[in-house]
Amino acid sequence: MSHEKYKSLIETLHECMEACNHCYDACLNEDNVKMMTECIRLDRECADICSYLEQALVRGTPFDGELASICATICEACGNECKKHDHDHCQKCADACLKCAEECKKVAA
Repeated sequence: MSHEKYKSLIETLHECMEACNHCYDACLNEDNVKMMTECIRLDRECADICSYLEQALVRGTPFDGELASICATICEACGNECKKHDHDHCQKCADACLKCAEECKKVAA
């Protein structure tokens, strides 16, 4: 199966998607939700692209490099935004996003 060569990336994408969904939900419960607007928006973008790329790789997409490049850009943006916030969920999300961005860049290259 062609997706076996992406096993590590698929796992990383799934972890990132889960971290972003958790961060998204936790941000909605913060006292100052308005301050978290950009974090929430990017969490959704990142979770969605990670989920899509995970599925696309499993089914053997011919656009692996192009999609990985887009995913890396979004993951990096989300990770950088989450790093700005002191909340534990944001810091964990930032770590997952930046790790995912690096893994995606390897496929995009």
